[in-house]
Amino acid sequence: MELIKVTEARYLKGYKIVFKFNDGREKTIDLEDELWGEVFEPLKDINLFKRFTLNPFTIQWENGADFAPEFLYNYGETPLPYAG
Repeated sequence: MELIKVTEARYLKGYKIVFKFNDGREKTIDLEDELWGEVFEPLKDINLFKRFTLNPFTIQWENGADFAPEFLYNYGETPLPYAG
């Protein structure tokens, strides 16, 4: 399976970003509840949050914060129960 990458990201409103992935999947994610911890706390300032850029794999901010593309791709989905 090919590695998941964010190919496009567009700010929507609040803490919502529309993501497009390299397999064509598109989804809107509200990241407000994920902005905790030393590196993400500053992004609660909406003006900083809006200033993300796209690197070869995912979005990132000037302070070095980023989210793994796999995390974004699977965000909000209920994992399948373990059947083992």
